Amino acid sequence: MRFLINVIESIDRPAHSRQEIDAIDAFNDEMVAAGQRVLAVGIASPENSIQIDNRDGQVKYIKESLNDSNEYVSGIWIIDVPNREIALELAAQGSKACNRRVELRPLLG
Repeated sequence: MRFLINVIESIDRPAHSRQEIDAIDAFNDEMVAAGQRVLAVGIASPENSIQIDNRDGQVKYIKESLNDSNEYVSGIWIIDVPNREIALELAAQGSKACNRRVELRPLLG
C-alpha cells in the first residue's frame, strides 16, 4: 500500500534546525534501508505558486497559492508499506524527525 505523508509548515516558523535536518536524513536512511521510501522531497513555499487553468482552452496563469492559510505543505514522503498501521508508525516518526505536524493519506490506484 502506498501513502502520502505531507509535512505541514507554518509561514511564521523558522527553517529547519541542523538537528532537525540530521533527524530527517536519518529517518530517510532508515526508510530506504527498509525498502519503504518511494520518494522524499521538499516543496517551495506558497509565495512561489502559480495556478494554471486551461479548462476552457484559454490558459490562465494565476500567481497565487490555492490556499490562503498560514500553513502549507513544505515536503512530502511517499511510502510503500504492507498496511496502514506501519504507515501510521512512519508518519509519527516523520513528525518527530522534522518537528512538524504531518498528514497521512492513502494513494489511490
